[in-house]
Amino acid sequence: MTIPVVPTFGNNDILPHNVMEAGPNRWLKMYSDIWKAFIPQQQLHSFEFGGWFYTEVVPNKLAVFSLNTLYFFERNGAIDDCVRPSEPGFKQMEWLRVQLQFLRSRRMKAILMGHVPPARTSSKHNWDETCWQKYTLWLQQYRDVVVGSLYGHMNIDHFFIQDTEDIDVTMLERRPKKPKKHKKKQSKGRKKQDDQLFHIDSAADYLTELREHWAKLPKAAVQTLDEVDPKKKGKKGHDKIGGKFAERYQLSLVSPSIVPNFFPTLRVFEYNITGIEDTPTWVDVQRNGGKHKYTLPTSVIEEIGVDPLDVDEEDEQELLGKDGSEFLIDKKKKGKKPKKPNDPYLVIPDPPSATEPPGPAYSLQPLTLIGYTQYFANLTHLNNDVGKRDIKTHDLQAEDDGLSTERWQPGMHKGKKPGHKPKPLNFTFDVEYSTFEDKIYKMKDLTVRSWINLAYRIGQVSAKSKALAEDFEDVEDEVEEHINESDTDEEENDNELGAEKKKNKKKKSKKKKKKHNKVWLHFLEHAFVSTQKKKNLKKL
Repeated sequence: MTIPVVPTFGNNDILPHNVMEAGPNRWLKMYSDIWKAFIPQQQLHSFEFGGWFYTEVVPNKLAVFSLNTLYFFERNGAIDDCVRPSEPGFKQMEWLRVQLQFLRSRRMKAILMGHVPPARTSSKHNWDETCWQKYTLWLQQYRDVVVGSLYGHMNIDHFFIQDTEDIDVTMLERRPKKPKKHKKKQSKGRKKQDDQLFHIDSAADYLTELREHWAKLPKAAVQTLDEVDPKKKGKKGHDKIGGKFAERYQLSLVSPSIVPNFFPTLRVFEYNITGIEDTPTWVDVQRNGGKHKYTLPTSVIEEIGVDPLDVDEEDEQELLGKDGSEFLIDKKKKGKKPKKPNDPYLVIPDPPSATEPPGPAYSLQPLTLIGYTQYFANLTHLNNDVGKRDIKTHDLQAEDDGLSTERWQPGMHKGKKPGHKPKPLNFTFDVEYSTFEDKIYKMKDLTVRSWINLAYRIGQVSAKSKALAEDFEDVEDEVEEHINESDTDEEENDNELGAEKKKNKKKKSKKKKKKHNKVWLHFLEHAFVSTQKKKNLKKL
């Protein structure tokens, strides 16, 4: 291989789907064999234990973590929480904490990825709450290390924001175990109406909830795209969002699927490589037998008491206390020890040094994500089997918005037989949109403050200021009005009266101008991978 591949577990990669028991188990053993070319040799044993691993995709600079989100998944009836040490979710979180600490000591950065995202709204709660709490706490404490978080599962193209003010550390302390609630077992066959399969109506409700939440973001969020000095964290007016860099918030990006509910998609990210252009690549290191030439400064090794580059799996276990409650780096620090939580198994990581600038998720620096291009395969066009055709080319005639005359919908043409021989086109992906060029999103980069700004704009229902005026447009909507052409006398029979009035009512379409938030409509269009007409999106 010339590029690293980092696979991750999905909820339909196992049977019964959604349910994975604590490892080792037959699924982890099977996938350790299937994916052995992708998992670093030294991590195969831990993968068989829990299904998690990481790969240094840019050696000594950037690692991508493959999280086994099935151990956080609310619908996994075989697990409980991320608080009890016997639970695989707890063990994975501890593994993640230790690895992020190692990366911090090596001056490395990390991208976290998994299948099921930590969505958390009133209608959609994907993770067990204790797992969400610990994950959000970890990201807050290691915000100098984490570049971003990437997920899938939900089939719709969107993002959401985690608010660190929702962290409740008391939820992470063990309590007397309550009788285990009986969770319904998932059937081996996929349920037709499984709530994880987002159909348009349920997805629209979820996206509307996100929008309502974003509408409540502090007004300072709209100003977060101003050019700022990364060394100056605070500024008057931005305290409510965690300073100019919005460090109060975290971001999760959710990509639509390649096996589609709508259209197949691919997403290609780009990140800042300023200053690391000549860094050896993953394939360079592989050709060198997997050996690194990088060494840490002596001062760093003396500070933490160990060279993380020389730590193997056995050493890693020694770095954890017998009860897993202390980390070697904490022991080596001089001065007064921080107060321990009541639960000896709960280790709260140290935050970034006060002298450190904001991390790569918050300010532009090497490895910061700067944009992505979203590709999709328009199956309606490629199938070349529905809608009007050009007689010579057999291509579907395009609408003004660049898509085919018939939008593909599941089941729309079920049972129909074409009266001609299909002439499908060669399969290809086209650009749906790019954050580099999108004139509505207007994103300079993919830092958290850019997304906070976008979320604030999406959340507005009216132009409250000149800065938001261009996000709204006057659109003529067709409004159906019922008009009584004649009045009827009261009749004794209510049913007859209702029927008579119904006859005398006529529908009349009327054009009425209404201001629409075009950023919200643009967001919805991408959420459903350009399969919905704008007139339908306006109703959501």
